[in-house]
Amino acid sequence: MANATGMLKAVLWDMDGTLIDSEPYWHEVEMEIARENGGHWSESIGWECSGKPVPRVAQRMIDEGTKLSIEEVQQQLVAGVGRKEAARMPWIPGVQDVLRLLASARIPSVLVTASPRNLAENLVRQAPEGAFVGYVSGDANLPKKPNPAPYLTAAKIVGIEVPETVLVENGMLERVAEDSIDPAGSATRLADFRREMAHCVAIEDSMTGLHSAAASGATTLAQTGFIKTDTSVGPQFASINGYDGLTVEALERYVEQRSATLEA
Repeated sequence: MANATGMLKAVLWDMDGTLIDSEPYWHEVEMEIARENGGHWSESIGWECSGKPVPRVAQRMIDEGTKLSIEEVQQQLVAGVGRKEAARMPWIPGVQDVLRLLASARIPSVLVTASPRNLAENLVRQAPEGAFVGYVSGDANLPKKPNPAPYLTAAKIVGIEVPETVLVENGMLERVAEDSIDPAGSATRLADFRREMAHCVAIEDSMTGLHSAAASGATTLAQTGFIKTDTSVGPQFASINGYDGLTVEALERYVEQRSATLEA
């Protein structure tokens, strides 16, 4: 089955709390590490750290008294969560059906996560066949969420040309050569880029991730069904609660609605 209208170019997925309900795994491992190494931790602190890069979580654990280095905390966190996900990937109900529908319609999915490469690759391996065409992990040499760099990189994976000015603004290039600057051409390329990015749907759950996705220009949906923090005032275009009824056609409608606002 081919994509009927062509409005939806790709779906860019966050991982934890969006594709998989893995936050309980992270919180269990965080509390275990803290308990064994003189620190204080709780589920509520874990939710405060949801969506943040692992080194920042490690630093917070040290701030709460854990007597390990950032590298040691990070290594133990990733190893502990990795073991749990290898034993059972906690897919969110209905999300694998959405991935299969997208693959059947030949609409590519890209994973965009702050988690390390080995966790990203483990999920991609266990996903429905043909679902993911690539991933951007927390190990990539990029500015981290809430910077839009991870989503801009995902856009490049699905063939979107990101203008140099956008790459410079978001720390992905140091500068643009003076002889390459063409104000009129740059404005046209930027407008085309914004229209094309609106044809990509990004699905995120945390406020950090929502800011990253929205700043990239993607049509951003907040998944509210599996996070305990309030994202109602986030920058998302719309919010969803679970995946019941989320079809290719429904995603197309979000893109159509968002695109109409850009043309208005």
